[in-house]
Amino acid sequence: MSMSKFAPYVLKSLLRHRSRTLLTVSGTAVALFVFAFIGSAQRGLADMTRGKQAERTLIVFQANRFCPSTSRLPQDYEDTIKKVPGVKDVVPMQVYINNCRASLDLVLFHGIQPEKLKTTRELRMLSGNREEFDTRTDAALVGDAIARRRGLSPGQKFTIGEITVSVVGTFAAATPAEENVIYTHLDFLQRTKGRNVGEATLFEVQLTEDANTEGVCREIDAAFRQDRVPTDTRSKGVFQASVVGDLMELIGWANYLGFACVGLVLSLVATTTVMAVQDRVREHAVLQAIGFSSPRVFALVLSEGVVVTLVGGLLGVGTALVVLWWSKIAIGTEGVTIALAPSPMLAIQGLAVSFGVGILAGIVPAWRAATAEIVTALRAV
Repeated sequence: MSMSKFAPYVLKSLLRHRSRTLLTVSGTAVALFVFAFIGSAQRGLADMTRGKQAERTLIVFQANRFCPSTSRLPQDYEDTIKKVPGVKDVVPMQVYINNCRASLDLVLFHGIQPEKLKTTRELRMLSGNREEFDTRTDAALVGDAIARRRGLSPGQKFTIGEITVSVVGTFAAATPAEENVIYTHLDFLQRTKGRNVGEATLFEVQLTEDANTEGVCREIDAAFRQDRVPTDTRSKGVFQASVVGDLMELIGWANYLGFACVGLVLSLVATTTVMAVQDRVREHAVLQAIGFSSPRVFALVLSEGVVVTLVGGLLGVGTALVVLWWSKIAIGTEGVTIALAPSPMLAIQGLAVSFGVGILAGIVPAWRAATAEIVTALRAV
């Protein structure tokens, strides 16, 4: 006999106490909403510090400097770096940010040569004219995330601090974090107040397939150890992880909040299921008396807890994904951003947790209902 035939019975049992069911579903939804947000931060951090690009790309920064505004490397270092064995390409970059501290509204400019932008970035234009960027020195290509947050579109002027740019297009990128970047011309940013032509904040170094990452880092730093400005070279993943070290620790501690949310749901659903079983002791005895087997009663009671957690999980995780998609939230510090982005894996994890918690919360009450003595249960008041 298929359990699907008993779906109306399970639904009617849950609706018998609407207030209790509604409170349980809403509590589950809130807890899974928080769980999904924490999961998105963890995934954003993993995407930023892992992967081929993070491992096979180097960042050359000024030694003993932290915020991008304090790193000033001579642009002619590019020629020396190109000669290092294992280096495929070098991209000088000027970085400007509105705030070096941790912020949810970090405005991040990357000044880059137009020809380098074409060869080193995979951008999908959402609006505007990509070719116009090459011909206008004040042109800017704006990532979709920051365009949404700031309400920017092609044809607008955008001013922050000493910088005023003309938005010529918006783009989507391979990684959510890159959609929080505004690309401008390298020489345009070099001419802003407090900057000098011929200086770069950092160099992004692309490696060949057979290059030894650590060896290339050591060789680059050795070449400039006695030069005008010493350098500190690390893989992109290691560099970004060091910059957001405090945020990584905070996100790590937030894991415990996620576990607490799962524990809350477990306790909440278990309590609700126990109350439902106690209210229906005689009903379950009658079911067994008319021929329902103990496993069937067990499955009916267990399914009630699973339905509650799945509905709450769908509401909580679904709402979190919509908010993340619409708001394009990102946490940034010192020129590095962690994008809190929705993903299919996040949805699968949230629903899997909902299902698992529903099973765990319902096992004990379902067992009690299925193994109760029929005669004793029929006499219960």
